[in-house]
Amino acid sequence: MSAHCMLTGTRPGFGNRISHSHRRTSRRFDPNIQTRRYWLPSESRHVRLRLSTKAIKTVDAIGVEAAVARIRARGVKV
Repeated sequence: MSAHCMLTGTRPGFGNRISHSHRRTSRRFDPNIQTRRYWLPSESRHVRLRLSTKAIKTVDAIGVEAAVARIRARGVKV
């Protein structure tokens, strides 16, 4: 499964590893993606979301209902 956040849309960044001899090879910066299960009272069910740690803090601040509404507005099926 790809490393992207359902709420913020954060995806891997790309850059270079630079060795001691200054040779460059490509590398990937993955976001810290966690799977969390939230209770959605409006639908009386649990939803499983793949979120970055920043998005988990956002859900804590705005609530799960508003977060799911934002995810659905982005066109992601929940």
